[in-house]
Amino acid sequence: MVNSEESESQIRRIGVIDDHDSVIEGLRGFFADTRDLQLVVGAHTVEELLAQVGPGTADMGVPLDLVVLDLRLGDGSTPARNIAELSQAGVSTLVYTSGDEPYLVRDAAGAGTLGVVRKNATKAEVCAAVRTAAAGSTVVSMDWAAALDSDPQFVDLPTRLREVLELYAAGGSGAHVARVMGLSPDTVNEYIERIRSKYREVHRDAPTKTDLYKRAVEDGWLPMPRRNPPK
Repeated sequence: MVNSEESESQIRRIGVIDDHDSVIEGLRGFFADTRDLQLVVGAHTVEELLAQVGPGTADMGVPLDLVVLDLRLGDGSTPARNIAELSQAGVSTLVYTSGDEPYLVRDAAGAGTLGVVRKNATKAEVCAAVRTAAAGSTVVSMDWAAALDSDPQFVDLPTRLREVLELYAAGGSGAHVARVMGLSPDTVNEYIERIRSKYREVHRDAPTKTDLYKRAVEDGWLPMPRRNPPK
């Protein structure tokens, strides 16, 4: 890990995506005190950031070395989707989080973020993590290790069951799920019971549709709610 500003000969161009302007401006202040880190764009969503910096070219991505990404954004997007969109634009990410939503950290880890840094970290710790990630290296931390370790209460559903859960828990009826997925209603009901059984096995019972919705959000299969869950 690079600890000295003087050892960095290249200025790293950083973007920040966070719902709160205070976080963006706080990081701007952190980087202003360094010789090698420059916050060039702050935005509330991935779409907003990419609109500001441009789409990049076929062989060169957007003109950023790294995006520091909050996990939970107001547009209801998931960490995996945001990281995938940024990766497609040619830029890597470092998660910046309060650390109280491990399932979102796990989602980001699975999507390929370079690491996790907490929002209560010191300025020196944040800048060191940003330097490491901007150079293309993984930022090793306890939060990162915990996200990569197996979670005995996490239900890693097979793709077909996950698709059923996403459609059903988001409000679709069993008949709707059957039509969309080309399954029989009986098969959909069987899949839903298998999903409930898997949650019972890890002592996270989901006897109602609302419970299934909560489990899907907790495990990162559905985005954070912006309205009341289905009844």
